[in-house]
Amino acid sequence: MFELIRAGGWLMVPIIGCSILALAIITERFISLRDSRVVPKGLLAQVWELVRSGDMTPEQMRSIKHESPLGSIVVAGLNSSAHGREVMKESIQEAATLVVHELERFLNSLGTIAAITPLLGLLGTVIGMIKVFTEIMMQGTGNANVLAGGISEALITTAAGLSVAIPTLVLHRYFQRKVDTLVLTMEQESIKLVEIVHGERDVDFR
Repeated sequence: MFELIRAGGWLMVPIIGCSILALAIITERFISLRDSRVVPKGLLAQVWELVRSGDMTPEQMRSIKHESPLGSIVVAGLNSSAHGREVMKESIQEAATLVVHELERFLNSLGTIAAITPLLGLLGTVIGMIKVFTEIMMQGTGNANVLAGGISEALITTAAGLSVAIPTLVLHRYFQRKVDTLVLTMEQESIKLVEIVHGERDVDFR
């Protein structure tokens, strides 16, 4: 493996760096975007039961707020529920903006990695072919080892760049879709909360 990396030339260093960074981001996003962490099942029912029974305390609200992104949105809505439906909706939207920003964290970086690694591989291809043609100009076509080295460098960097870019791009699209799904779920739960608090909907948390 080390010989393969060395044969690819110095452009293998940023390509490998991109692969390590992409792996770190992918691992972190898989952990952070779990359904159980973002939109815990039964949270809205639990919160409403506490509110209805009068057992909701400031400490419990702080705990709910910090346990999950959905919890922070629900608490924001409850804090402004006494000021009317529209104010409650605005508070939920403000909290949701921050939550969505947090859910999308690092996705731009992941997309950038998916975009630049093929370009780094292409740059390696160009550099390798320049070396090949330079040697042809200086020594002719008789030195097969030198020509093979330049071609090898070109092919290795291209393959390495694509090997990093393809799975990174696939997972970037997956995480974008995952965030969209989570945001839709939180939006639906928020609408339920607003309508229940203001008596416009029967309690139904299915």
